[in-house]
Amino acid sequence: MRYASGEVPRLGDRVAIDARYRGTVVACIGRDHPPEYPAAEWAYLERGLLIDTDFAGLVHYPDPEHEPITLIARATPRVV
Repeated sequence: MRYASGEVPRLGDRVAIDARYRGTVVACIGRDHPPEYPAAEWAYLERGLLIDTDFAGLVHYPDPEHEPITLIARATPRVV
């Protein structure tokens, strides 16, 4: 799974949606789920991204490569 521009999505990425809206990647279905978005609750979606948007709250994008989603800023790496 990648953005249309080729980058691999990461939790916390800031993105533009359709060039006018903003959001933050909160889960990569089947790959990265923080405790706030447990994998068991979202597994039925099978693939894609969950993005917390400024226009509709939490939105599922099943195929980000074919959506108007552009990476604005990478998430700050988590220190473990």
